[in-house]
Amino acid sequence: MKIALVAPAWHDPLWESEQEKAIFPPLNLITLAALTPAEHEVVVLDESLTSIDFDEKYDLVGISAMTALAPRAYEIADAFRRRGVPVVLGGMHPSALPEEAKAHADAVVIGEAEGQWPRVLEDLKSGNLKPFYRHTEVPPLENMAVPRRDLLCRSRYLVPDTVQTTRGCPFACSFCTVSQFFGHKFRFRPVEEVLREVQALEGEVIAFVDDNIIGNPVYAKRLFQALAPLKIKWFSQGSLNIARDEELLRLAAASGCIGLFIGFESLSPSNLKAVGKAVNRVEEYRAAIKKIHDFGIAIEGAFIFGFDDDDEGIFERTVKFAQENRLEAAQFGILTPFPGTPLRAQLEKEGRIINSDWREYTINKVVFEPKRMSPRTLQEGFNWAWQEFYSLGSISRRLGLVKKHASILWALNLNIRKRFNHFAERLRTAGLSFPSPSPLKQ
Repeated sequence: MKIALVAPAWHDPLWESEQEKAIFPPLNLITLAALTPAEHEVVVLDESLTSIDFDEKYDLVGISAMTALAPRAYEIADAFRRRGVPVVLGGMHPSALPEEAKAHADAVVIGEAEGQWPRVLEDLKSGNLKPFYRHTEVPPLENMAVPRRDLLCRSRYLVPDTVQTTRGCPFACSFCTVSQFFGHKFRFRPVEEVLREVQALEGEVIAFVDDNIIGNPVYAKRLFQALAPLKIKWFSQGSLNIARDEELLRLAAASGCIGLFIGFESLSPSNLKAVGKAVNRVEEYRAAIKKIHDFGIAIEGAFIFGFDDDDEGIFERTVKFAQENRLEAAQFGILTPFPGTPLRAQLEKEGRIINSDWREYTINKVVFEPKRMSPRTLQEGFNWAWQEFYSLGSISRRLGLVKKHASILWALNLNIRKRFNHFAERLRTAGLSFPSPSPLKQ
């Protein structure tokens, strides 16, 4: 069979690519390609970089989608099915709402594809395709298929080399889809298997796409010790817990860690407790940041606006905190009740969902009724935070010229600034209000 695996494009000005370069390749799809028996021909269609030819002859189309991409995934699926091509949907959103997805597909894979995808292909060949495929248990990570990177055009991605070492998360954050999809327990790939995959990569900078690469310190230490002789540079996501274990921090730095994406989420202990992330201790934030910085590791902090304890002063307090602690980058998000999460169940029960158009679930749009401010105030505060943090003055004060990896960090910040300015212009063109970059009233 000839099989097309499709990654729908973002149509949101803050996240979309310009069909020149994307940040990361679709690791899920090239892994799926590796799970496909060699008798089949596979093509990967990353819509952020290429247009889809719906008249191309395929025997099967597989599409993976997160919530904000689900409407576009459904459009693509419907277009192929009108031409008589079978379609299989999978990923975070179809797994959360399989019945919704089934209206646009011949089959839906719920959860992880390992063990399910070969069954889908065999059933299709025999004319016995089932409507739903799901695991009774999560698959182990030993002997994982090595992604088919040969199907990618490396030059089209800013960071073409992405690797996954763990899945699952024991934290129970009410707003997060990760533990709903991958489970509440950590699973690990054997370190020697990770090492072989890394050694085969062409680039010198690797993105480990784990949701928390230091979640299990024992495993992380073994992994970092094994990576150290390779002299690579890498970045990933991790929790602030790394600052509580100096040996872990030292090994991370020695293994080539240049940066971590860390979910601070909020400066309010009551917010953190309410959403199940009390493991974050606000009183330790400043000291933890300094300790991580002392080892030469950059931090991109993630903050969420719209928790029940947030008032109108939260935007200025958060930006000021990120600037004073010289975070190399930050991502500000609006609390978003994704389907399948405890947060959505809670807000639905309270009657606070005001928008269920999945296109708006980009974490930069208000889709629920906040408790201590209006939806408009939340949207404008979010807009202001991005504009202020990525103003040229803020970038200069945070980064200077002598910080380690200064050229990389300046390029990152200027790229984000460009994306946000594009987002802001789209808001203005649409006639939406946009605050001036002066501090909001505290």
